[in-house]
Amino acid sequence: MFRSKLLASSTLALFAGIAAANAQSTGTGSVTLPQVNVAGQASGDAGAPPANVTISDQVQKYALPNTTASVDKQTIDETVNIVDTEDAAKYLPSIFIRKRNYGDTQPTIETRTWGVNSSARSLVYVDDMPISALIANNNTIGAPRWGLVAPESIEGIDFLYGPFSAQYPGNSMGGVMLITTQMPEKFETTIKQTVAGQDFHVYGTKQQFSTSDTAITVGDKIDRVSWFLSANHEDSFSQPLSIITSSTIPSGTTGATPAVNKTGAVANVVGAGGLLHTLMDTASLKVAVDVNDWLKATYAVSYWSNIGNSSVQTYLSDAGGNPTFGNVSGFGSSRYTIEEEHLMNALTLKSDTKDRWDFEAVVTRYDFLNDIQRTAGGVTATGTGFKTNGTITRLDGTGWDTEDVKGIYRPDGYNGQHEISFGLHRDQFVLNNPTYVSSDWQNSGDTGTGAYSTAGRGTTETDAFWTQEAWKFAPGWRAVLGGRLEQWRTFDGYNFDGTTGTNEPTRTAAGFSPKAAVEWQINPIWAASLSAGQAWRFPTVGELYQTGVSGVNTYVPNASLKPEHVTSYELAVERNVERLRLRASLFWEDTNNAIVQQTTQNVNGGNTSYWQNVAQTRNRGVELVGELRDVLVQGLTLTNSVTFVDSRIVSDPGFYDPNFKTATATGKHVPYVPDWRDTVTAAYRPNDQLTLFAAMRYQGTMWSTIDNTDTHHGVMGAFDKFLIADFHADYKINQTITADIGVDNALNAKYFEYHPFPGRTIIGSLKAKF
Repeated sequence: MFRSKLLASSTLALFAGIAAANAQSTGTGSVTLPQVNVAGQASGDAGAPPANVTISDQVQKYALPNTTASVDKQTIDETVNIVDTEDAAKYLPSIFIRKRNYGDTQPTIETRTWGVNSSARSLVYVDDMPISALIANNNTIGAPRWGLVAPESIEGIDFLYGPFSAQYPGNSMGGVMLITTQMPEKFETTIKQTVAGQDFHVYGTKQQFSTSDTAITVGDKIDRVSWFLSANHEDSFSQPLSIITSSTIPSGTTGATPAVNKTGAVANVVGAGGLLHTLMDTASLKVAVDVNDWLKATYAVSYWSNIGNSSVQTYLSDAGGNPTFGNVSGFGSSRYTIEEEHLMNALTLKSDTKDRWDFEAVVTRYDFLNDIQRTAGGVTATGTGFKTNGTITRLDGTGWDTEDVKGIYRPDGYNGQHEISFGLHRDQFVLNNPTYVSSDWQNSGDTGTGAYSTAGRGTTETDAFWTQEAWKFAPGWRAVLGGRLEQWRTFDGYNFDGTTGTNEPTRTAAGFSPKAAVEWQINPIWAASLSAGQAWRFPTVGELYQTGVSGVNTYVPNASLKPEHVTSYELAVERNVERLRLRASLFWEDTNNAIVQQTTQNVNGGNTSYWQNVAQTRNRGVELVGELRDVLVQGLTLTNSVTFVDSRIVSDPGFYDPNFKTATATGKHVPYVPDWRDTVTAAYRPNDQLTLFAAMRYQGTMWSTIDNTDTHHGVMGAFDKFLIADFHADYKINQTITADIGVDNALNAKYFEYHPFPGRTIIGSLKAKF
């Protein structure tokens, strides 16, 4: 019912504004209207740049045939309660970022065709540097490395929907996010202090959790050299990231809450885990040299460190009223510490001749310098003690490097009839993930040199050539044709499951991905486009080789996975008048051999999760995006983006549940893809000093099991519907000082996206810019 009310209210507001805008724009016929480009259109964000204005030079320079949504720095600063980098993108159409807490290292992107747990089905770049961790396709180490980017350094974000551009690999099937960081034209510095406080009340946890973030930037341009330095320190306490359950109520204890898990099995609530305290630091430097008037060289380096300590809370008491773990193993696996240090380097050389030829070269490297997690091996039989033994998990040596060379040839000159772009690409992704048995998990001197508990390692490489031509073949018409040829190889694969070690064979695969789009500027108001594209997504090293055990849960890789092959289409129609933008997109996508993590329940109450190719999945959906400026009063902007998708498993003959004999997954909903998403925003700028902002975000039903047996909600592991309201106020006290205050989840919605998500959170900041 609340979904219907939300949709009805937002639609009424939208159409009321449409009527007003139409009445004014058609009354005199003398308004000069901007040009519209559906394929390069910024759409749907409150206070977004005007039509066909994007931030990334990749979108501006190359003829990318993608529907594009953009948000600039001013909009981010004035409307978003931003603490972490990923916050900046949360109001983009059809986008949900699964952020569990401030300082989260696992926020994955949910796009309009793929949900969470699909980190390798979208791409994130920062100034041409890939921060997508294509070492895995999951909600843990596969999440983009957002921490390498300080929020204050962001100039803007563009999101490209679908795999329609030949210059991006098949991982673009969900979309491509391009984050552009700023470079100064003169000396400037900023200092910003942000604090946040959360009220959290779920089961027996009734606490307040705080976050403090300090950010400093400084930059300058002297003659042909510009530089920008940013540093960020965040001290965060999270709400519980897990609810600890037991299939029985421990004997002689009180305080447990009888409950079931998402599939209806007994899962009594006995405590909370993952109360994570993190200290996170980021330092980034970018130096650019204008070699001449048309050639620029840029070097960028970012360092990130994270220290985390996860504690637990028991709800149980023994007969004497003393706290006890009741010998429940989940308390042990939720007690851990983390030490992480990562480094990213990039070197780019770009031309901008405004003539027939342009080129660019980009070389990047990402290194896990130090990455170690220490976890308790269990709890003592009585009381609240932890066993001395445990495990040490390492990711040192994991990382990736990429090399790209691109060129543009314009035979008819700049802005001519033809534009031909082309490029070569190479990447290598390395996973090194041993877990060692430790006799003393808290001993910092034990760095993991003992026997393996589990281990997974391996390497993937991809070489690619792509080309694409944009042809203005008639007035108002443009066709974009292209293709991408890729050769993939995986080698040095090894995994150890606790008993058996297996050296996996070298494997190769190749694929060609054709792309085509046609765009029609019908008149200054209306535009339309039809895009089609195929893409190959090759398995990540994590899907192939990463194995692990967490408590009673087991994770099994599959070294025989086939690459998934997707065919996507989008039909988009857009209307753009002086104060109104509307876009309707129909999208459909078929995926063969989709790589999906399937989970079966074990008789011991745990789960076994394994990767398998699903023969075919299908997505059919519609996206409606609208923006109205100066609605009723000057300075009021309303936006609404609504997405519906029917995501189905067409064929999965390989599915079989050995414990419960589930008949089939065919015809079920694809896991983690919600049916509805709706984002409504309102931004009011009565003057140049003040901006008031409000947003509501809704997400509908989704399933997390491949046979859709997770019918119980509001419990650990479930993926719930939610309706969230956010508010923000930005006030420029003077030209130097800006104050912000806001509330996320103002209605204090209680919901799970596998983990318990944050309650009502108040955020305030003070920024000085000199």
